[in-house]
Amino acid sequence: MVSFIVQIGIASTLFIFSSIAAWYEGSEIMDNPWEWRYSTPFTQLVKGGVSYANEILPLDYFVYAIKFQPTFPIIMLLTSLYLFIIIGHRLLKQRKKWFAYFLTFIGGSCVLVSYFTSSSPTVGGRMMFKLFLALGFFFLGIGLMSYFERFNRMKVKRRIN
Repeated sequence: MVSFIVQIGIASTLFIFSSIAAWYEGSEIMDNPWEWRYSTPFTQLVKGGVSYANEILPLDYFVYAIKFQPTFPIIMLLTSLYLFIIIGHRLLKQRKKWFAYFLTFIGGSCVLVSYFTSSSPTVGGRMMFKLFLALGFFFLGIGLMSYFERFNRMKVKRRIN
């Protein structure tokens, strides 16, 4: 229990730090009006467009940071996935089959998100595509291996009995 709390604490601290850093780096969009049309999807969705820098929603700062300075957004992604997985493991510890489904779902979600980032022309977008694709296949593989390992154990137990 103590190691779980320590892991949650360290990962949460790292997530908060990287979120603040990404938000700060993404605030540079306010100084680049030529990027407003391409890097403010949330503002355009909510407000219909951007005419002045003070109209930009803070969520678009993360979009800009992902596109042009992806270091802290990548750390955010990795720590949030880590938090999600250790909490899922803790909740599904007794149900290993469900945890295998959980990992497979995370992997499939990452592959799906990689599809949406595949056509990005920016360096950060390409990095996120590769990262999501790699993480997706990794979690799909781990989830499927743990599922079939469990399935194999059940077959062996039936033969023994």
